[in-house]
Formats: sequence, C-alpha cells, structure tokens
Amino acid sequence: MNEMIENLLSHRSIRKFKSKKLNEQQIEMIISSAQHASTSSYMMAYSIIGVTDEEKKADLAEITGQSYVKDNGHFLIFCADLNRVTVKANEEEYEAMRDNLENSEHFLVSAIDAALAAQNAAIAAESMGLGICYIGSVRNNIARVDELLDLPKHVIPLFGMAIGYPAHHPEQKPRLPIDAVYFENSYRQHEDVLDRFDDRIAKYYEKRSENNRTDTWTDQMKRRFQNTIRMDVTDHVKKKGFNKK
Repeated sequence: MNEMIENLLSHRSIRKFKSKKLNEQQIEMIISSAQHASTSSYMMAYSIIGVTDEEKKADLAEITGQSYVKDNGHFLIFCADLNRVTVKANEEEYEAMRDNLENSEHFLVSAIDAALAAQNAAIAAESMGLGICYIGSVRNNIARVDELLDLPKHVIPLFGMAIGYPAHHPEQKPRLPIDAVYFENSYRQHEDVLDRFDDRIAKYYEKRSENNRTDTWTDQMKRRFQNTIRMDVTDHVKKKGFNKK
C-alpha cells in the first residue's frame, strides 16, 4: 500500500482545530490542487470562496450550528458556477445559452465539478498534516449564505470545508462494506450486507469515546429521511437560474 492510499484510508472528519491560521502558501497549494481535479468538458463550473472576515464566519457558524465553521485554520465555500460561461456572451448569445444554463444536466455538471475540486482540496490538505470537515449545513439558510457571499445569478453555494490543524484525533467512522457499494454489471439488492453493517456500526456507536449511543446505520438513515429539511433549497436553486428544466 502506497502513501497516497494510506492517506485516503485514514480520513476522518476533524471538528476541533488549533487556533493557528493556514499560511498563504498552504492555501495556494490547496486551491491549486482543487483546480487540477477532473472537470466536465473543460467547463470548470465551480468557484471557491475563502471566508476570512470574522463577522461573516460568525454568521456562517450561526447558520450551520457548528462552532468550527468559525474556529479553524481556513474556511472555504464551494459554489456551483455557471456565471463564468456567460460573462462574454451578448444578449442574443445568452438567450441561446439559457436552455443549457437552466437544465438539470448542467446543474449536475457544476455540482459534480465542485465536488471533485473539493475532494482534491481535502486530499491536499490532509497530505500536509491538516484536518478537514465538509459542511453541508451552509444550506440550512442557502439564501442568507448566498447574500453573505454576494453571489451573482448562476452561482449557488453548495457546501463548506473547514480546514486546520487538528486539536483532536477522533475514531474513524466505519464505511459500508465494499459489497454494499460495488456491484458488477448490474445493481444488486444487499439487505444482508446492511444487516451485518448495522451490527458493526452499533458496536462502534456504543464504544466510541465521544457521543456514544445505541444506534444502527439503517435506523439513522430512516430517521434522517423522515425528517424534512432544507425545502427552500429547490426554490433558491431555480431562482438563481439552475435546474429549471
């Protein structure tokens, strides 16, 4: 096993950071690594916003309900961005582009491009001995985050990433077995695999050092999908010119 794979397999989310800021060289290398991710049709349909303003970070911490959005070495927000492709278009060209700007295909492309860039950034950060945590809860109030970042039409915030020097070393949360996520040639139902994973994750939750509880993975997912969240996201996405068709 090489060093890269060892690094990937040792990932865990870090939610407590030392009060030490990343330097400019570290930030530049993380962003440059993000930029070298694969991108659909050379669109590079994302933007990354580094939030350094302490008032904005405090607002984002309140929106997300996560203190480590404010207390970290550097905080990034990854955005789907189709604005860039319209900048040089005249009115007639823009109208000809509208169907593609507003369809589900290019919404997916921009979200996937942003996710690929973010994972490159995460891997780069972890290779430097830093820790990261993805922050999907920026979508708790997507319109407010959009406003805080002054995002134009065809740009929406997708998720954040807190980066910094780890101040704890949490246990690694188990992942689904390979035979629950990888199938050859066609999809396979795999309830038996989930049963075994539930047994494993129940033991993990009971024994871990922080926030231990009695739970299983499938019970956790059933609760999550019965609890309606972020129903304003659809309307906001469409208002910004995405996923309307």
